[in-house]
Amino acid sequence: MKGLVIRNTGSWYVVRTDDGQLFDCKVKGNFRLKGIRSTNPVAVGDRVEIKGQGTGSIGQEEVFYITEIEDRRNYIIRKASNLSKQSHIIAANVDQAALVITVSHPETSTTFIDRFLASAEAYRVPVVLVFNKTDIYTEDELRYLQAITALYESLGYTCRHCSASTGEGIEAIRQTFEGKTTLLSGNSGVGKSTLINRLIPDANLRTAEISDAHNTGMHTTTFSEMYTLPSLTTNLLPLTSYIIDTPGIKGFGTFDMERSEVSHYFREIFRIGQECRFADCTHTNEPGCAVRQAVEEHRIAQSRFTSYLSMLEDKDAEKYRK
Repeated sequence: MKGLVIRNTGSWYVVRTDDGQLFDCKVKGNFRLKGIRSTNPVAVGDRVEIKGQGTGSIGQEEVFYITEIEDRRNYIIRKASNLSKQSHIIAANVDQAALVITVSHPETSTTFIDRFLASAEAYRVPVVLVFNKTDIYTEDELRYLQAITALYESLGYTCRHCSASTGEGIEAIRQTFEGKTTLLSGNSGVGKSTLINRLIPDANLRTAEISDAHNTGMHTTTFSEMYTLPSLTTNLLPLTSYIIDTPGIKGFGTFDMERSEVSHYFREIFRIGQECRFADCTHTNEPGCAVRQAVEEHRIAQSRFTSYLSMLEDKDAEKYRK
């Protein structure tokens, strides 16, 4: 049978078959040995083949195994948090990713944002930046929100502002998600679960308060799961929309990028880098570097250039921690 992986708990996968049945599945041991350098060779969003294996013994149920993964349209990965030589596949076959960001309570660093954007660029996944908790910001924080929004919009990224708590801006986000499979990601505590509960009232996801002592979020989502988003379409055929919820992450270590490729995934650095004196310019200390000149002239944001440099030096895992 063929189906779609809609939940990954780490050891079990829930597969919804094409006729709508749900099966708890395992991965065959030898399946993990096919050269997939990942902590999770199967991800939510994967199209898979499953087969049942019965024991024939009375009272023992048939066990289902994932035996094959169909070719992926795309996927997005990050460096595994505890195994530096392996990746962690966040989701597969998505139309876009929505990165939920908070200016404070907790603060999402621009380095984290830029690393996520660069990884999404590398795997050809469009990104929407969702700035949440607009109802609790001070005047200074609101000014910073406008400035950072202007920066990313100038680079061609779609930005949305909302308050998942009050419902402000939710309809614009719902329309942005309509008819698409959207990966939802972000730091712990930015309000992903609250946002999903607002978009899908019967999801009933657990939420938690922010730690006052450290202004950081607690993990409330412990595994990845796909949810069906109620359709906005009334007069036309309804569009199928999905949200893939993922556990909050504190750092975003990039994986499997050559040093010479990093600049390709920063749109403005790649564009201006065409004007450098040397074709293989790393934009660090070479003479005639158009990128460093653009930073000095404020045509490239210092925060973006700092993020780029940090990715060049991605040997120390602590460099991408908040």
